[in-house]
Amino acid sequence: MSEDQAKHSKEAWFTLSGDVNSDMVHRVFEAVGHMTEDGIETAHVLVQSNGGYVSDGLCLYNFMSKSPIEFVMYNAGAVASIAVVMYLAGTRRYASETARFMVHKSHATASPGSRPDALNIIVEGLRADDARTESILRKHVELAPEQWAIHQYSDLHLNSRDAKAAGMINDVADFMPPKGAILRNI
Repeated sequence: MSEDQAKHSKEAWFTLSGDVNSDMVHRVFEAVGHMTEDGIETAHVLVQSNGGYVSDGLCLYNFMSKSPIEFVMYNAGAVASIAVVMYLAGTRRYASETARFMVHKSHATASPGSRPDALNIIVEGLRADDARTESILRKHVELAPEQWAIHQYSDLHLNSRDAKAAGMINDVADFMPPKGAILRNI
């Protein structure tokens, strides 16, 4: 086996799509287990997700960023909300020319007729979630002050060029598994 073949035999290509939830956490845990058994060192992952639950996204970020597998993340369409945090677990990150990202503050819906103490619990939970997600964003991304101001009160949308300027991605590039590579869905 040539050195180039040996290098590629330790790389694998995956797609990961859908809501960030406990099902996705389970699928990623299981997939990483198979990757370690198969001796995969680098996993190229195309992510397509509009977000989901903050705690599940944080779990995936922490798990994937500390995994023995190096994750190279790609966005070919949309990575939004808490999926952006999960995406940031990649040591290298790429986005197609037409891809977009969206980040925003946490939100929740209170039950009609909720009492003030119940509303306070919701608000404190949202503030804690925002602090956790923003610390990860600030670790990986350098937004302009006007972008942070938008993020403070609204959805902040970034195209691939904006994402590159902010350091969210390494470069504008497509997910392109090599010919003959096996593509697995997580």
